[in-house]
Amino acid sequence: MPPRRLLSWLTLWSAAFGVCEGAVVVYLRRLCYPDQPDNGPLFPLRVVDPLILHVEMAREAGTLVMLLGVALLAERRPLRRFAIFCFCFGLWDLVYYAFLHVALGWPASVMTWDVLFLVPKPWSSPVLAPVLVSLGLVGASALLLRRDETARSPLRAADWFGQMACGGLIVWAFLWNADAVNRCEPPGAFPWWLFLAGLLGGLLLFVRSLRRAA
Repeated sequence: MPPRRLLSWLTLWSAAFGVCEGAVVVYLRRLCYPDQPDNGPLFPLRVVDPLILHVEMAREAGTLVMLLGVALLAERRPLRRFAIFCFCFGLWDLVYYAFLHVALGWPASVMTWDVLFLVPKPWSSPVLAPVLVSLGLVGASALLLRRDETARSPLRAADWFGQMACGGLIVWAFLWNADAVNRCEPPGAFPWWLFLAGLLGGLLLFVRSLRRAA
């Protein structure tokens, strides 16, 4: 399939998946916060039924498997499969937030706090942080997918290790307030310095890899 057509179908699938994900959160908001406006804050978190919590964790794992499955079916080359996974993940996340804002008026702003994942501990941050990550994933993966399929990967082993280290910094920032969130307390300040070090470091490494390959 030509790259442009492939990206079009992946965009459509990711957008539809983001709407489905957002719809689940609409139901959860009504179920777990029945006495609060739909656009009210999430924190401090409510104590929920353990069954709902475990089902939600299983759904999150299933979401990642679905994204991975699309990447494996759409491409054969490992780098392009990884790029498709990142493209779909980022676009799905962006559509998810856009859908929730239209449906509930939430998030009220990009600085509204959200719970991103629950495994292994709650990931939390202002919405701006995952949005920036998703924009970076979509942009970088689109550039990789538009390259000639027969071209060598612009990423060397050292580049992959560098990207993993930068990703680790981002995850560390998302888990910064995990203990407070687990105690159903409001999260403290978000470590933007740590997050931006990981995000900007990863983007700079990626740009350097593309320039070297060119």
